[in-house]
Amino acid sequence: QVQLVESGGGLVQAGGSLRLSCTASGRTRSSNAIGWFRQAPGAEREFVAAINWSDGTTYYADSKKGRFTISRDNAKNTVYLQMNSLKPEDTAVYYCAADTRGYFRTDYYYYSRSVAYDYWGQGTQVTVSS
Repeated sequence: QVQLVESGGGLVQAGGSLRLSCTASGRTRSSNAIGWFRQAPGAEREFVAAINWSDGTTYYADSKKGRFTISRDNAKNTVYLQMNSLKPEDTAVYYCAADTRGYFRTDYYYYSRSVAYDYWGQGTQVTVSS
């Protein structure tokens, strides 16, 4: 199994920045990629970004390109989500998730779907005030 712990959420004013972290433990070698998703109250969970552990290939939801940046530190088994120019509509619980089956997948469609991911963290709350 892979355990994931998110951190870095909090309250920030519109226009501010936050950096979320997702640290993996356990059978981390079985993890192919890490994805970030978010879920606002009353809304469905939506894809934000994903990154491949081995070669760093990244995938972004179109609406997040330019403001959000995903990166990884393999030595620390940690994936980061840098969020800039935050807006009140970015308020949500942010989850990271581990994919262990997509080693031969290079398509955005695969990594943007929550069903591709086998393990999930507990989430971290991000609140953006106007």
